[in-house]
Amino acid sequence: MTEQLAIELVGIDKSFGPVQANRDIHLKVRKGSIHGIVGENGAGKSTLMSILYGFYHADAGEIRMNGKSVTLASSQEAIAQGIGMVHQHFMLVQNFTVLENVILGAEGGGLLGEGVARARAELKRLADDYDLKVDPEAVTEELPVGLQQRVEILKALFRGAEVLILDEPTGVLTPAEADHLFRILRVLRDEGKTILLITHKLREIMAVTDEVSVMRRGEIVATRETAKTSMGELAELMVGRRVLLEVEKKKAEPGRPLLTVSGLRVHDSRGVELVKDVSLSVRAGEIVGIAGVSGNGQSELLEAIAGIRKVTAGTLDIDGTVIDLASTDPDAAEMRRLGLAHVPEDRHRMGLVTRFVEYENAVLGYHRDPALGNGPFLDPEKMKTFARTEIDKYDIRPPDCMLKTANFSGGNQQKVVLAREIERDPAVLLVGQPTRGVDIGAIEFIHKRLVALRDAGKAILLVSVELDEIRALADRVLVMFDGKVVGEREPEAAESELGLLMAGAAGQEAAE
Repeated sequence: MTEQLAIELVGIDKSFGPVQANRDIHLKVRKGSIHGIVGENGAGKSTLMSILYGFYHADAGEIRMNGKSVTLASSQEAIAQGIGMVHQHFMLVQNFTVLENVILGAEGGGLLGEGVARARAELKRLADDYDLKVDPEAVTEELPVGLQQRVEILKALFRGAEVLILDEPTGVLTPAEADHLFRILRVLRDEGKTILLITHKLREIMAVTDEVSVMRRGEIVATRETAKTSMGELAELMVGRRVLLEVEKKKAEPGRPLLTVSGLRVHDSRGVELVKDVSLSVRAGEIVGIAGVSGNGQSELLEAIAGIRKVTAGTLDIDGTVIDLASTDPDAAEMRRLGLAHVPEDRHRMGLVTRFVEYENAVLGYHRDPALGNGPFLDPEKMKTFARTEIDKYDIRPPDCMLKTANFSGGNQQKVVLAREIERDPAVLLVGQPTRGVDIGAIEFIHKRLVALRDAGKAILLVSVELDEIRALADRVLVMFDGKVVGEREPEAAESELGLLMAGAAGQEAAE
């Protein structure tokens, strides 16, 4: 029996100037299957999916749908051919209702009332058929992110999508919301829809896909039946070498508290309270992880402790120095002098000046160190010597301190920031999203560095939206919801238990 293919890509090439993003791509996606696409950051996954959705036009090659060659010169043409895409960052009008978002651009002719009535009936049918229930009259911005994602899927199905592309769909979901999404995807598959799932989370690939293709340096290097592969094999295919997926660490031996936060409150410019009376401590020789869905106060908490966000109330004790944050309003430079280093969540916005060369970024924030100067002026040769030492120690590639930082990959940019902060021997390290947008090989390296720092007796406060990362690295886990710490657990706690806390569904249990 001839295999039925929903999508076939034949010899796809795509270049942006001298950079070849896709090289001779051949991909077959079976009809009625869930097909995963994995690869390191910059492997060409998003470019390939953008070609399939009509955002980009391939320089060479052919796209076939159901055995027939098609031209997809725009997203409108892709939609007309039955392709829908759920983007990582939702494309919704926040103050529209669910129904208004679903029919936007497909209102059904001049008689809007008739179109709306038909759309409401179709929306109910889709919600019932695919377990995508959501109130059509709800205002989108008032929905949790899991339901907003359902609206995106409904939009695609409403427009007749037979092939659905999902780009990193679980990045903003709790574990329970992710599990429900996977149930929806299986229902869609069983009803004959074809799903293309782009994700860097190998555990999700193993849990939900039927087949998986691995991309490396713009090429597809392997396609496997998911049931006949493993996370270890996929990781090795992604980076071209064996990768340690588990974090190896001995049991922590915590000492005295090096960071104590008491009664911290943060308001935004509109007076909305973002951090609500948070108290916590981190001891020497331990990693405390803060878990939570993005947007629940974790970012503002780290920024307040680091001295880059104004605080309404609260005190800090950094290795015996007590600071009343509301009255003294210390800045980041003062925090560094007290032995607190900070790896920010957004390395481009807060951690680097990407138009600077590497050796300039290697000393950013520590540029007043007399060891880097010659009298009142910075000494470029001393800065370069310091930077080259970091490059060698942290395996920063390419090993060129004269290269503009913008020209490094995301993983190597992150290593520049980590090296700068860790090599200053801080007593306390704040780390936000340490491996966001980072290749799997660099993730392994970064995790090893953080554990080594812990074992050297430092206190580390870690924020990550990746629950697996929190559980692998942390010695204690705090969960934040709606600006409050709502629970403390051991990292071995069940994912379902942590997920309930992250969703605010397990009571307001303050951590001691």
